[in-house]
Amino acid sequence: MQMKSRLLAALLLAASTLAQSDGYPVKSVRVIVPFAPGGGTDVVARVLGQKLSVILGQQFVIENKGGAGGSIGTDQAAKAPADGYTLLLVPTSHVINPSIFAKLPFDTERDFAPISMVATTPILVAVAPGVPANNLKELVALAHDNPQAVANYGSAGNGTVFHLATELFKRKNDIDPAHIPYKGGGPVVMALISGEVQLAFETMLSLQPYVRSGRAKALAVASRERSKVMPDVPTALEQGFPELVATNDYMMFAPAGTPKPVLDAIGAALARALADPDTVAKLSQQGADIVGSGPEQLAAYVHTELGRWAEVVKQARIKSD
Repeated sequence: MQMKSRLLAALLLAASTLAQSDGYPVKSVRVIVPFAPGGGTDVVARVLGQKLSVILGQQFVIENKGGAGGSIGTDQAAKAPADGYTLLLVPTSHVINPSIFAKLPFDTERDFAPISMVATTPILVAVAPGVPANNLKELVALAHDNPQAVANYGSAGNGTVFHLATELFKRKNDIDPAHIPYKGGGPVVMALISGEVQLAFETMLSLQPYVRSGRAKALAVASRERSKVMPDVPTALEQGFPELVATNDYMMFAPAGTPKPVLDAIGAALARALADPDTVAKLSQQGADIVGSGPEQLAAYVHTELGRWAEVVKQARIKSD
């Protein structure tokens, strides 16, 4: 109910907000996704980009700038003109990277203007079809008995929530597949279905089509309840792995210093996009839940999560490659 109230309030403000933004936008807007095409962040960005293009009458162009766990594209967004024509859509790695990398070329809080928490999706644990394990207990037993059968795992990049979740799972269960980082969820999934890696923690947005076609095998969903989209996949909690509860959250920012009327216009248009039944249906079909927070709530989330993940990284002793 609170989410619906926030969205409704934003909708009611939309007309006046757009009128105060000096006609914004008058040209196309680029949305930087700091990961390769095909991953969960890319899917969310493209669904929203299409809807925002209709609402605001200008093209929202998705630009994939992968590398360094999302830091390369994020840095480009931080240094872009603060005029509303460059936006950034990032997952949870945005609040993890400051704890992973010794020095980032941007400040996660100071260099970005929060717009909205967009959506959230649970992580799916999957293996290549040839891996002889059908649940987490069998996976752990296999990794103990025959380490080469689970020799490595892929992630969307060093320091992503997928990397951290897998490392915590490894540590808790005394297994040691090697980490192979990629430039986003799309390349990870391709590596999994080809057998290049045997294990991957990724979003339903990325993995679901391949699980349904039999090209990947889902072992667990890392959420407290089963997914309505994939109800046959048991949670990690059900299987006796309480440490494995993790989500990937998607957030939209603009460069710091972007004029408030422009930020308000983007926020209002985004609220309309997130309230649109077509958007809800497209994201829900992929296992994502709409959030639609305001900028203050997103700023508070970033501040809190920076501290929380710093502790996780410290305990797991994870450093940049």
